[in-house]
Formats: sequence, C-alpha cells, structure tokens
Amino acid sequence: MTKILTFGVYDYFHLGHLRLFKQCKKYADYLIVAVQDGDYIAKFKPDAKVLYSTAERVEILEAIKIIDKVIVYDTVGIEALEKIDFDILALGEDHHGGRFSIVEKWCDNHGKAVIRLKRTPGICSSEIKNTLRGK
Repeated sequence: MTKILTFGVYDYFHLGHLRLFKQCKKYADYLIVAVQDGDYIAKFKPDAKVLYSTAERVEILEAIKIIDKVIVYDTVGIEALEKIDFDILALGEDHHGGRFSIVEKWCDNHGKAVIRLKRTPGICSSEIKNTLRGK
C-alpha cells in the first residue's frame, strides 16, 4: 500500500481542499492529512485568525471519507516527517525554498517521493477569510 502525506491548516474548509485530497489519492491508496496545531499557529503567527480549533479541524477532516488518517503537526520539517510513515509527500505548487527545500532533500535521502499539486483556480483560503471579514 502506498501512503501519501499532505500538510495544511485546513481552516475555512473549502472545495480547493477537497480537490487537493482527490489529487493525492491519484498517487496513493492511503491519504494522511496533517493539520497544523492551533497553539503553534497562535504562537508563531499571532496575526493569523483561525476560525476553528485544532480539535474541530481534525473532526471536520476525519469526517471526509477520502482521508484515511488525520494527524496534528507543529511545523513542516524533518522532525515531523521522521514520525510519519509515508511514501509520497504532496506539496503545493507554491511550496519552494526555505524549509521546503530542506524537506525535499530529506525525502530524497530517505526514499520518499515528492510531488507538487496544482491549486484550484479561483479558490484561496486567504481570500475567503478576507471576504468574510468584509475586506
């Protein structure tokens, strides 16, 4: 069985997230979705406004039948990857440089494939948040 892993906040769950998960399943039998911990977000991104708690976001994701497992993580990095049993890491088309380069190199050194998936045109969590806030 091939396992694919993808990371995200998944607040304001929307069609773009669902389509991401569907893309992931084209590459693997088993989908692991890692949701970022709300306490970590509050500590390191204090201006971020997260609507749902970590437990609520996990509950939403666990209810989606295409997802096989939901886990919580702090930040995308080697420490997180070492704890997860996966074969393929799915990154967004905009995930380049910095920590993502480090993560890609770790995957390469540990026999993990990395794929880049396209965003759903016209759907963006930040834009949804701004629209709901009247910006």
